[in-house]
Amino acid sequence: MNFLKASALALATLAPLGAMAPLPALADSAAGDYLAGRQARATDDFDNAAYYYRRAMQSLPDDPRVLEGLVQSEVSVGRFADAIPAAQRLEDLGGESQLARMVLVVDALKHEDYDGLLTRISAQEGAGPLADGLLTAWIRLGQGNMDAALAAFDKVASEDGLAYFARYHKALALAYVGDFAAAEAIYADPEGGQLEMTRRGALARIEALSQLDRDEEALTLLRSLFGSDLNPELQQIKARLDAGETLDNTHVTSITDGAAEVFYSIAAALQSEASPQYTLLFTRLASALRPDHVDAQLLAGQLLESLDQPELATAAYRSVSRDDPNFYLAELGRADTLFQSERDDAALEVLNSLAVTYPDLSEVQAALGSMQRRLGNHRAAVEAYSRALDLRTPDDRGNWLLLYNRAMSRERLNDWPGAEADFRAALDRNPNQPNVLNYFGYSLVEQNENLDEALEMIERAVDLSPDSGYIVDSLGWVLFQLGRVQEAVPQMERAAELMPVDSVVNDHLGDVYWSVGRKLEAQFQWTRALSLDPEDDEADRIRRKLKVGLDAVLADEKAVSGQVASDDG
Repeated sequence: MNFLKASALALATLAPLGAMAPLPALADSAAGDYLAGRQARATDDFDNAAYYYRRAMQSLPDDPRVLEGLVQSEVSVGRFADAIPAAQRLEDLGGESQLARMVLVVDALKHEDYDGLLTRISAQEGAGPLADGLLTAWIRLGQGNMDAALAAFDKVASEDGLAYFARYHKALALAYVGDFAAAEAIYADPEGGQLEMTRRGALARIEALSQLDRDEEALTLLRSLFGSDLNPELQQIKARLDAGETLDNTHVTSITDGAAEVFYSIAAALQSEASPQYTLLFTRLASALRPDHVDAQLLAGQLLESLDQPELATAAYRSVSRDDPNFYLAELGRADTLFQSERDDAALEVLNSLAVTYPDLSEVQAALGSMQRRLGNHRAAVEAYSRALDLRTPDDRGNWLLLYNRAMSRERLNDWPGAEADFRAALDRNPNQPNVLNYFGYSLVEQNENLDEALEMIERAVDLSPDSGYIVDSLGWVLFQLGRVQEAVPQMERAAELMPVDSVVNDHLGDVYWSVGRKLEAQFQWTRALSLDPEDDEADRIRRKLKVGLDAVLADEKAVSGQVASDDG
């Protein structure tokens, strides 16, 4: 069973945050602060939420709602130590807060209070069933009882859907005590699934093989899982293995490291199963136990980006040391947060600096290309994408995305031959990618070339992604361009249902309605499109259509096009 399936069970077995009995009304003097904190928390503004909850606590030090809100907000910001007093007070008051218990468990782990933790877990006052089972094993190991630790891991493994978690942590524990042969036996066991399917699992196994003087196997595994386009961390590992050095065992070097891995494992699994707010808490608890857990820091930054909290995301990315080989990933994330904050120049500066520091890293060049493309600097984007492609092997299947991105920029530069070559090369590597099929097909329509081929591409794209409004719009538009106007109507209506507030889609639907004689409906759609903040040139064309109709606009455009062609000789 993989992490994602196990995570569904993990989420189901963790108690919801803030589940507690009805409470008396708040005192008027603190109501404003409490409501402000609750509103900030509801909009994921965790820093301000913590500020207002702290103010509310001055008048309401024993109100569970205030305490719960403060604990969640402080943990979400990453101020674990500031959450402890409120969590302890909440538990003393008898509040049924799962998060408060998690905070107290982490605090006890940091202080190596193993007996107290086992008592807490046996009373079902721990961090939740999945975490508690794995933590029990690490706690037993902390007490020096390896047999009890292995038995605890096996007990978790016997539970439905949790074998993957348990086997991974058991292998880490065996490596921690120096039994790398037993750890490798777990990794290699075909009955247990492929533990190296996650990056951390793969690197843990590579370290174990190196410790066993099986460097050739470690190198083979490295190549098979990561290919030839290695990032700085993997390049360092490969260089050390090539030199015959023994890799250090870095994944777990203490009991708190093992506990941190428990919380990070759950966060990684929950990433696609639970809300980002919930997942963020586990990353923060992992970092509280192990401040240098780079993967937890990076995941926290990504989650905060998704929650539209660029300042907190930037702080998470900045917590990654410059000396860490994955520092560039943190800087890539920081560039994204700067762009989200509309600090375009700063974002570009970060990426340009990275491109100088990491001139041989295709991922950095690709990110620079995408930032230039976002900013409309398409010539610079093409140059960056080309550098990224030059740094990769020509037969790398992942090249399709770079080729696709470069094609879009070339199309914007009116370099249609270059764009078409890139689109076709992208499809050679990934023939069923709906976005490539759609964009290329749509571009062929705009070029008035190979319309039958364009239609076939877009129909395939719709089959592959039937709920994409952009792609359905493309299908309706190519049918319209081919003169199959009646067939275009249901497709354009479907696109408008999928994307009701897109100006282009509503404008297209208006054109189709006009062409089948439904002129009042066409005028309604154009008016609606105009209200959806279209680009200036698009808005001018829509106003012209509302004034004189589509036929007159097309006639004028045809006349102008003919005049331009004549002037060009």
